[in-house]
Amino acid sequence: MSGETDLIKLYSTKILALAAEIPHQGRLDDADATVKRRSPLCGSTVTVDIALENGKVSRFAQDVKACALGQASAAIVGQVIIGRTLSEVETARDQLKAMLSASGPVPDRPFDGLEVLIPAREFKNRHASIQLALDATLEAMQTALKSNCA
Repeated sequence: MSGETDLIKLYSTKILALAAEIPHQGRLDDADATVKRRSPLCGSTVTVDIALENGKVSRFAQDVKACALGQASAAIVGQVIIGRTLSEVETARDQLKAMLSASGPVPDRPFDGLEVLIPAREFKNRHASIQLALDATLEAMQTALKSNCA
């Protein structure tokens, strides 16, 4: 398969549709924690604002400045993040990383929509951008939980 055909496959209609409809875009004025993560390779950034209630995500906002793959990942995270626990987000982050880098299985529900990003396995230079939304969300949750325990 040629490189051009690989890129066409990578940027599928589904990925482009997800990138165009990212839920929870914007910022929270009264977040429990805010984290900005950047992919040094491509410059993509995701800023996550989060509020927790009883250890679960109660409010969420994200400012996504990433390639279509990073945007699609952020869209999927945004669709399912409300009500998630730290453990669920950590598991999803680890499973996404394994799916991309070690041909692992698709992340468990409700993050199984990340399956659409399987074609990106071949493009290691895109992995960091794809992982930004979950990395930032996990770090924001950890920060919020630490500050609530202090």
